[in-house]
Amino acid sequence: MGDTYRMLETNNALLLAGDAILYFAALAALFRIRNRIGLGGFFCALGVMHFLETYLASYFYVALPLGIVASPGSTVLFTGKLMLLLLLYIREDAKVVRQPIYGLLFGNVLLFALAFVMRHHTLVPLTAGRGADFGFLNEIGGLMVWGTAILFFDCILIILLYERSRAWFGDNLLPRLLVSGAVVLTLDQVAFFIGLTTLTGAGLPVLIGGWVAKMGAVVIYSVLVAVYLKAFERPLGLRHAPRIWDVFDTLTYRERYEDLLGRTGCDALTGVLDRHSLESYGRRAVESAAAAGRPLALLLIDIDHFKAFNDRFGHAAGDVMLKRIAAEIMAAVRLSDFTYRFGGEEFVVIADGYNGDDAIAVGERIRRAIASAPSADPAGKVTASIGVATCAGDASGYDKLFEIADKRLYEAKALGRNRVIGARPPNGENPVRLVKA
Repeated sequence: MGDTYRMLETNNALLLAGDAILYFAALAALFRIRNRIGLGGFFCALGVMHFLETYLASYFYVALPLGIVASPGSTVLFTGKLMLLLLLYIREDAKVVRQPIYGLLFGNVLLFALAFVMRHHTLVPLTAGRGADFGFLNEIGGLMVWGTAILFFDCILIILLYERSRAWFGDNLLPRLLVSGAVVLTLDQVAFFIGLTTLTGAGLPVLIGGWVAKMGAVVIYSVLVAVYLKAFERPLGLRHAPRIWDVFDTLTYRERYEDLLGRTGCDALTGVLDRHSLESYGRRAVESAAAAGRPLALLLIDIDHFKAFNDRFGHAAGDVMLKRIAAEIMAAVRLSDFTYRFGGEEFVVIADGYNGDDAIAVGERIRRAIASAPSADPAGKVTASIGVATCAGDASGYDKLFEIADKRLYEAKALGRNRVIGARPPNGENPVRLVKA
């Protein structure tokens, strides 16, 4: 009896893996021919499967090896949907990703509202004893709305993690997919379980078993997405960045920035944008912020005594340190901020939306990150001096803004280095926005 049950559990696991491969192959095929039929078919297929996904996650569970209990709805369909939306983002952009999410959320809320209205109809049964189960419809509708709301945040988080993982894994696609999917689906499992146990009374084994099954599904889907991208999709070409008006547009803007780094305007040593990009984009960013009355910060960063570092440890070690410093700066700023190498050991960060206080805080975060950058020799630690200027508090033009930041940078050096200096008080006395180690 025990061997038979274990065989059934193994069979269920193999069937779930087969379900995942079939689901991905079908949806990926629709996605592959999007240039011929558009993305409507892909979106509709995702929407149709959403009801089945929620139904299965509510009622349909199978036994797997090691005592795991899981549902194909969460394991196969939801995990697959999220990974397919990440694929959509990688090949298209966040502006496209939001379309099915908004559509699903709107449709599920409409379903819930219509079900509430329809329960007030006087029904005529087709046959004796057969009637509408509004309790079931309300339960499913509530879970669908809850699940889609979670999906909205899941998509934002998985895109952010996928982008951030470039700094950890470079262009190695598989580990980026694995880490992004595993982290987000762990949080998703907890969030969906809260709604599921509230509406259905599901127990803790569902939470644990569902998580283990989702982690297995993440491995399968990550491999499938990586294989698909390598075998069937060509690299993206350059696109023009859209106007930023919501979080998905910000993500789109950032993804295209990352794409730009890999193609043009990129500093060959550090991987950040180069001086030419600063002159073109930086100037436009300041002009745009000034015209819209939106705050913007320009931070000019100079590595302290870097010539002495090169003289002591050699230029090869200096290059390694510059790469580390660039990575620390990128990690310390927001995804929507832009980092440039101005020349030598100088970097510039342009941070849209930051006022004077926020800009000083960012500068201090960068200063601390650089001071803690790892070095092969403890004596080879470096620090940075940072000058900060803001639009329109200090100036409304790029050239003037850069000039002010440059003056504050040299003031930071004159005051002992390893510090951040921003705006002066109205009376022109000592800087009030001064931070030092």
